[in-house]
Amino acid sequence: MSLKRNRRSSWHLASTFDSQQESENDDTLFTSHGNEEIVSEMVGVVGEILEVARALPKNVTIGEALENHDFEGRLREEDCVEVLRVLSEENNVLGCLYFFEWMGSREPCLVSPKACSVLFPFLGKVGKGDEMLVIFNNLPLKKNKLFRDVRVYNSALTGLLLCKRYEDAWKVYKLMEESNIQPDHVTASIMITAMRKKGDSAKDAWEFFEELDRNGIKCWSLESVGALIKSFCDEGLRKEALIIQSELEKQGTSSNVVIYNTLMDSYSKLNQVEEAEGLFAEMKLKGITPTTASYNILMDAYSKRLQPEIVETLLQEMETVGLEPNVISYTCLINAYGKQKKMSDMAADAFLRMKKAGIKPSSHSYTALVHAYSVSGWHEKASIAFTNMLRDGIRPSIETYTALLDAHRRAGDTETLMKIWKTMMRSKVGGTKVTFNILLDGFSKQGCYVEARDVIHEFGKLGYHPTVLTYNMLMNAYARGGQESKLPQLLKEMVVLGLKPDSVTYSTMIYAYIRVRDFRRAFFYHKKMVESGQVPDSNSYKKMREILDEKAKIKNRRDKNAIVGIVRSSMGVGKLKRRGKKDEFWKNRKSQPGNRSSPPSPRR
Repeated sequence: MSLKRNRRSSWHLASTFDSQQESENDDTLFTSHGNEEIVSEMVGVVGEILEVARALPKNVTIGEALENHDFEGRLREEDCVEVLRVLSEENNVLGCLYFFEWMGSREPCLVSPKACSVLFPFLGKVGKGDEMLVIFNNLPLKKNKLFRDVRVYNSALTGLLLCKRYEDAWKVYKLMEESNIQPDHVTASIMITAMRKKGDSAKDAWEFFEELDRNGIKCWSLESVGALIKSFCDEGLRKEALIIQSELEKQGTSSNVVIYNTLMDSYSKLNQVEEAEGLFAEMKLKGITPTTASYNILMDAYSKRLQPEIVETLLQEMETVGLEPNVISYTCLINAYGKQKKMSDMAADAFLRMKKAGIKPSSHSYTALVHAYSVSGWHEKASIAFTNMLRDGIRPSIETYTALLDAHRRAGDTETLMKIWKTMMRSKVGGTKVTFNILLDGFSKQGCYVEARDVIHEFGKLGYHPTVLTYNMLMNAYARGGQESKLPQLLKEMVVLGLKPDSVTYSTMIYAYIRVRDFRRAFFYHKKMVESGQVPDSNSYKKMREILDEKAKIKNRRDKNAIVGIVRSSMGVGKLKRRGKKDEFWKNRKSQPGNRSSPPSPRR
C-alpha cells in the first residue's frame, strides 16, 4: 500500500454533501445501502471504473490499472463518490483505499468532502481506523478552508466511533476546537454516544451537553437528545430521561420513534411492560407511526413473560398495519413458546413459518429453537437443529453451544457433552459462567468426577474460579461416583480457598454418607451444619431430620440389643428360649413365617 503520511496535494470541494445522521439502530451510526440492490451494470464512466475494479489482475491495484485509462475530462467528483459508494457496498476495502489515493493524485484533484463522508464511516465499519486517520491527517485542513467543514470532522468521528477508537475520537474533537470549527447537533450526538460506549456516566454526558448548549450550539435536536436519553436509560435513570424528553418538546421539537423506542426498551428490560405499552399508545396517539423495532421491543418483553398469545397478536397487528415481521419478530415468538415445557412443537412451527415467509434464520433463531427442544427433553431434535444450522452456514454462538449442552445435560448424555465441549475448544469458542455450570452439573450428576475436575481446570484458565456452587456440584460428582471418602478433603479445599460451605454443601455430604449407610459421619456433618447455622429451608430440613431420626432409632435399638447380649454373655447366661405347652391341635397348626426354620435338606 502506498498511502503516505503528510502527503500534499491540491483539493477541490463538491457543492454539497449529506451529513452523517445517527441511525435508528444506536449501535451503528453509519447506515449502509446494503439492503438496496447494487446495480451490476453501471453506465458511463462509473461503469468503466467498476469494470476495471472487478477484473483486476493479480498484484495490481485499481490506481495502477486506471493509469492506462484516459477519461478526457468525463470523470467528475460526483462520479468518484458513486464509485466509492458501490465499492463500499461490495465491501471492497482495498479498492476503496487505492481508488481514493488515485483520486488525490489527479489534476485537478477529485477528492471532495462528500467522498470523505462515504469513505470514513465505511473504513470505521470494517475496522480500518489507522488507515482512516492517515487519510484524515493528510487532508489540507489548514490550507484549504473548504475542508474546514464540520461535516468532514463528523464523518471522521463516525468512523472512529464505529471502530471503537474513542480516545482518537476525542483527539479529533479537540482538533475541531483548536481549529475554531463549531460543532453541530450531529457532533454532539456522536460524542455523547462515544462517551456512553467508553463507559462515561450519564452525568458526564449531561455536562458535555450543557457545555455545548452554553456555547450557543443548537443541541436540542432529535439526534443529540436521543443519544442523551439513551445514556440515561442505560443507567436506569428513566425518570430523568422522561424529563429530558419533555424538555425537548418544550423547545418545540416533537419526539420521534427512535426516542420512544429507547424509552420503551428501557422499561421492557425491567419487566415493566405496562409502562412500555403506555409509551407505545402515547406514540400512536401523537401520530408517530411505530416501526418494526417498536413491535419487536414489546414482543420481546411478552416473550420473557412467557405469553406467546400476546406475541402472536402483536405479530398479526404488525402485518395489519403494513409492517413486515423480521427475523427478530419470529425469534421472539420462538422464545415465547420454547421457554415452556411441552411447547417445543409450537416453537418449531413458528420457526417453519419464518422460513416459509422467506426470512433467513439467524444464530439467535436457531439458539431459541435448540433451547426449546432442550426444555422439552428432546435432545435428539436439538442436535438435528444444530446440524441444520451448520448446514445453512450460520456460525453457532456461545449461547447456541450452551443450549445444546443443556439439552444433553438434561438427558444425562455425558459422552455427547464431552464431544460438544471438545468441539467448542477446537473452534476456540470460550464459554460463559452458564456454560461452565451446565458442563459441571452434567458430569456431576452422572458421577463423572474426573471430567468434572477437568472442566474446573479448563475454565479456570478463562478466569472462572471455583465458587461454593462449583464445589457443591463437585462433591455431588464424587458422591455419585463412589468416592465419598474424598468429601472431607474437598471441604478442606474450600476452607483453603476462603469459601464458606453452605447448607447445600453439608446436605450433599450427609446424603452421600446415608447412601452408603455411614451414619456416624452423616450425624457428624449434621452437627457441623447446625453449629455453623447453615440449615436448609424448612421442608428440606424436615425431610432430612425424618431420615436421620429413623436411622437413629434403628441404631439405638441395635446398640441396646448389643449391650444386653454382651452383659448376658459375660454373666454366662444364654438367650432364653420360651417354650409353651403343646395342645392337642399342635400338629394341624400352620407355621408362621420367620417363627420356624425350614426343614433341613436330606443328606445325599
